[in-house]
Amino acid sequence: MSNKEAGKVAHDPLAETHELMTPEVPHGIDRRSFLMRSAVGGAAAVMTGCAPKPDERAATAAATAKPEAPAPSPSTPPLSADLNVVLKGKGPVLTTVEEFYKVGPGPSSSHTIGPMRITYDFYQRATKLPADQLAKATKLQVNLFGSLSATGKGHGTERAALAGLVGHEPATVDPKFLDGLRDKPDQVFPVKLGSKSIDVSLKDVIYDATKGDFKHPNTMTVKLLAGDQVLLEQEYYSVGGGFIEWKGYTPPKKNDPKYPFRTMKELRTHADTTKTTIGKIMLANEMSITGKSEAEVYAWVDKVINAMVATVKSGLAMPEDDVLPGPIKLHSKAATVYKRAMDDKFQADRGIGVLSAFALAASEENGRGHLVITAPTGGSAGVMPSLVYGLLEVRKVDRQKVREGMLAAAAVGYLCKHHATLSAAEGGCQAEIGVASAMAAALTATVFDAPSLVVENAAESALQHHLGMTCDPVAGYVQVPCIERCAFGAVKAWTAYAIASNEIASRHRVDFDATVAALAQTAKDMNSKYKETSEAGLALSVVLC
Repeated sequence: MSNKEAGKVAHDPLAETHELMTPEVPHGIDRRSFLMRSAVGGAAAVMTGCAPKPDERAATAAATAKPEAPAPSPSTPPLSADLNVVLKGKGPVLTTVEEFYKVGPGPSSSHTIGPMRITYDFYQRATKLPADQLAKATKLQVNLFGSLSATGKGHGTERAALAGLVGHEPATVDPKFLDGLRDKPDQVFPVKLGSKSIDVSLKDVIYDATKGDFKHPNTMTVKLLAGDQVLLEQEYYSVGGGFIEWKGYTPPKKNDPKYPFRTMKELRTHADTTKTTIGKIMLANEMSITGKSEAEVYAWVDKVINAMVATVKSGLAMPEDDVLPGPIKLHSKAATVYKRAMDDKFQADRGIGVLSAFALAASEENGRGHLVITAPTGGSAGVMPSLVYGLLEVRKVDRQKVREGMLAAAAVGYLCKHHATLSAAEGGCQAEIGVASAMAAALTATVFDAPSLVVENAAESALQHHLGMTCDPVAGYVQVPCIERCAFGAVKAWTAYAIASNEIASRHRVDFDATVAALAQTAKDMNSKYKETSEAGLALSVVLC
């Protein structure tokens, strides 16, 4: 290991993330001006041979720097400190592949899969109430708040919430059932609670306040009522990637991982010390945390791989004149891009074109509300499948390599979830497409037997070059710009791998942990208008006729 590489590994920006996120610039002083003045002072000291102490140099820079500019528009209020999604960063990563890679209906893990899981959870709770209470029940009601209320109509959140109430789970619901709710919105369904049957419809899902003091931007409540009397009520949070929490939530107890880590530095150290790969370290942890065998872990990974391949095939098979649902009237383009790319005379252009077509195909399936895989979310559900499909179906690589790559990719997603966010409502599209692209880069590097440092560098580059990406879905639908973003995310993932595998790895100047910290800080500072509210960006500038 070179000195430069050793120095990089020793640095741990996530050890105290809050300190990393708080630059020591004097209050009331413009940050850019202060840093420039400080740098000039340092350069002058080098040239003159006079080196004042750092605090003296800072005082001089502060005295000559210009005043701080007016504060920018407020960003989204901070998440409640007692949410597990906030607390999780304090311990080792304990997420598992069955929690992370979820199968469910598009177009959004946080606005479709999460709400369906929430209402299904409430339905299960309601069935356990005493018979005398259930006998009094007259109504089930769902209230959507924050981003769920602001853009839920474009995501079909009300349909997903109703589906959960009537007993459907995301992984097994027939997309035709959801399409039927869209096409026939006045349908009424009986919900059996003990001896009582309660009729529910889309009218029982209420789009409530978009702004307020919520614990999370994706907040919703579900109630069982007897007239005006509340028999059961629960406040829930769809925290991204299909993960859910609720008021009073306690995470399930899990076994300790064999190789505990909370940073990429620690994870890579495990791999290098034991002379193995990141994917195999993740396999050992999966087995340790869940108690499952290697065959059982890989069986689930195979289900996810098969679902990813199926969603690309399904998307490519759609007719070229297909129009996605909703007011945008967006024409499907996956099949057209694929056919034209295959006719390209230049092999490199052909590769970029078909990879983009694969991503478009899976993402368009998401836009149709068909079954997709959160990797890490529904909105980014075209990125990982495009690389999986290309590697397996086109490059014909060994399936076992893809399995291991899926575990390495999961590690990247786990760390982003652990220290930042996967939710566009919390962090903008960088938290969805950016993380998906980083995962896909790690997958690709692993498949081609890259060393752990190259896997890290590829993931870091892909994530770095999505930082700052906003979430601004036109009309609240996960179509424009979301579908094409999956294609660009896939191509960036391949580009990140190409650069990382050809550069001198030890000279890569930014490590993955530092970029995750930047993701968290950017999410924190981003104006709420750009966080899945459809209040700014393309959602505001694109006028539908």
